[in-house]
Amino acid sequence: MIRLENVTKQFGEVKAVDQVSLHITPGEFLVLIGPSGCGKTTTMKMINRLIDPTAGQIFIEGKDISTENPIQLRRRIGYVIQEIGLFPHMTIADNIGLVPRLLKWPKEKIKKRVEELLELVGLDAATFMHKYPRQLSGGQRQRVGVARALAVDPPIMLMDEPFGALDPITREQMQDEFLRLQEQVKKTIVFVTHDMDEALKFADRVAIMDRGKIIQCDRPEVILRRPANKFVRDFVGADHTLKQLSLIKVRDAMITDIDILRPQDTIAQARALFAKGYSSIIVVDEKGHALGYVNKVDAIECPDERPVSEIMVTPISTVEDDKTLKEALTIMVRNDAGYIAVTDKNKVLVGIITSSRLQQIVGDPHLDAGGVA
Repeated sequence: MIRLENVTKQFGEVKAVDQVSLHITPGEFLVLIGPSGCGKTTTMKMINRLIDPTAGQIFIEGKDISTENPIQLRRRIGYVIQEIGLFPHMTIADNIGLVPRLLKWPKEKIKKRVEELLELVGLDAATFMHKYPRQLSGGQRQRVGVARALAVDPPIMLMDEPFGALDPITREQMQDEFLRLQEQVKKTIVFVTHDMDEALKFADRVAIMDRGKIIQCDRPEVILRRPANKFVRDFVGADHTLKQLSLIKVRDAMITDIDILRPQDTIAQARALFAKGYSSIIVVDEKGHALGYVNKVDAIECPDERPVSEIMVTPISTVEDDKTLKEALTIMVRNDAGYIAVTDKNKVLVGIITSSRLQQIVGDPHLDAGGVA
């Protein structure tokens, strides 16, 4: 899809990008990361010819982009930046429909596309179409920026620290929303960030840059476990072992072979399960929703015939199965829990994650993000 061959960019005496070669496959999410001034943004801007290389070649779908009209090229590549760049005098609908208008799409087609995109990025079209950027929050403006970049359904998107200016809570929400969106639209994405956690969350591959060169380009789990040199190891950080947890979904590591109780089950039934070695057992309702848990020590003095609902502890800590193990660990630590219940999107119990399971995963040298041993 995108190929860079020995690309160099020199500004006077400064070599901002130095002999960079990359091959980005269709649908791949590549993250460029490195310290300030390492050349990551310059590299990305050469892909849509906002900057032209001093030497080397860039190909998109096999065609040398230096032979293309840069304006026509940019209209086929979505571009999202931190400052968003919405035109303040235009409505949200006009901002999103800008490139389709330049391409002379019919008005009804533009209107339909704007409505589709607003809904796609989680904004109600009827509510937001006729508003102006100043009437939106930072997170809402960023969603509009993403929608505008998708307006003509480009196969490629370039994103330059798009969530960097958002507050931490909004940023995490936008990251999760964008991951959900990418699962639907399957774009080829080149994403610039200085945040290693963000890179690990998004990337199929991470390209770590320094002084204009790519020092290592590989899958996140490879970079974490086998950094190419001291620079990469230091850039990733001392907590690289814990960062591995951000690469694995809870559903891929949870324990599913567990026993459960119903509120109406008796203490005698609970004791029979405790005999298997449990220290506590999750209680679920008739729909499978986790209600709480029963501790073994609480059942010792309780009469056999009493229902477990009388000694059930609530609430119970839960995590959805599409979250990462890093998020699960955060919940576990926050609630001082030895394990947490795992639920699906319908809040139905599907398994558990335990602290010992997390220790096993980060200590396994054969761990691969594609599957957990």
